[in-house]
Amino acid sequence: MFKRILVPCDGSTHASQALEKAVELQKLTGSELLLLTVYRHYSYLESTFSMVRPSEPESMDDVMREYAEDIGRKTKERAIALGADRPRGFVKNGPVARSIVAFAEEHGCDLVVIGKRGLGSIEEYLLGSVSHKVTGLARCPVLVV
Repeated sequence: MFKRILVPCDGSTHASQALEKAVELQKLTGSELLLLTVYRHYSYLESTFSMVRPSEPESMDDVMREYAEDIGRKTKERAIALGADRPRGFVKNGPVARSIVAFAEEHGCDLVVIGKRGLGSIEEYLLGSVSHKVTGLARCPVLVV
């Protein structure tokens, strides 16, 4: 049925529920499970408004990447604890919805299992949720949990 299932992960409760559903599907189908965490570029303008002022300024992109890697690591550990067979984790930088869709196409994913609401910003309320954008852009089926 499904050969490759993609689960976008952002550390939210809904992403966790999507992971649970994807692991169930992997057990039923024997498919490969791919876990993707996407972080967006943190612009210079945004960093000037940041309330965080470290003693040694570092790139906000580096901070975001480290945070995304931590989420990816924890998600992979949770997938294994749920009984997933050899889940593979990835971290990408870019516009979230488009990066998810591009990754699914590049890796030949048959299904995307995504949480209905993530840890997005106010931008989500104005421009639409990531899950909504992914369902509109993806060429493969998308299961919104």
